[in-house]
Amino acid sequence: MKAGESGGTVLVLGAGSAIARAIALELAERGYGLQLAGRDMGELERIATDARVRHGVPAKALFFDALATDTHEAFLRESREASSDSLAGAVLCFGALGDQEEAQADPSEAKRILDTNFTGAVSILSLLANHFEERRSGFLCALSSVAGDRGRQSNYVYGAAKAGLTVFLQGLRNRLFRSGVRVITIKPGFVDTAMTFGRPGMFLVASPQAAAKRIVAAIEKGKDQAYVPGFWRFVMLAIRLLPERIFKRMRL
Repeated sequence: MKAGESGGTVLVLGAGSAIARAIALELAERGYGLQLAGRDMGELERIATDARVRHGVPAKALFFDALATDTHEAFLRESREASSDSLAGAVLCFGALGDQEEAQADPSEAKRILDTNFTGAVSILSLLANHFEERRSGFLCALSSVAGDRGRQSNYVYGAAKAGLTVFLQGLRNRLFRSGVRVITIKPGFVDTAMTFGRPGMFLVASPQAAAKRIVAAIEKGKDQAYVPGFWRFVMLAIRLLPERIFKRMRL
């Protein structure tokens, strides 16, 4: 039975982004209740209102800061109380592309990129994993990136963080399998969001709505991993298969 059919609630972390909003509304259309977590409470309240009015599902905004890892345990308690402990799953959408050139010159920018995309994600996912493992049900879905499939000079700090997140999710999936908890890794390519707007080298850019439909479908089908859009599986396979002696000469 789908979580939406049983009155389950899905927690969306980093819910203020364009792709997260699209995922939230896709979930709401399929009958899931929502908890929308992030820092921009005004935007989260607007999305929650939209979901309630358009789809008739319960939706609540919660403050969450990925970098404030010391608050994550209290946040999860608040989430559980707000949902009457009916959490069916969580979708982690937050991240920061950052500036590669700035990260090369300033270690604090590199740390911000790593902490946002990896350390903060590991912190909240670990707490959620313990919760769902104890209940022996639920799902965790996290947006990694095709950037984590191979290090490229244009974004290797971001790519390193996403590669770490992908491996973390693999281990989490292995650990939680016997508990009946599903772990889904999503690897988006270029999606038309504020993170990618105006960036050079963007091609085959997907809309947030199209990406959201594939992501929610992957969750409901119980997939372990999905590239979004699907053709990125073949694009990244070709890139991974390039011999290092050739790859290191390329400007990617």
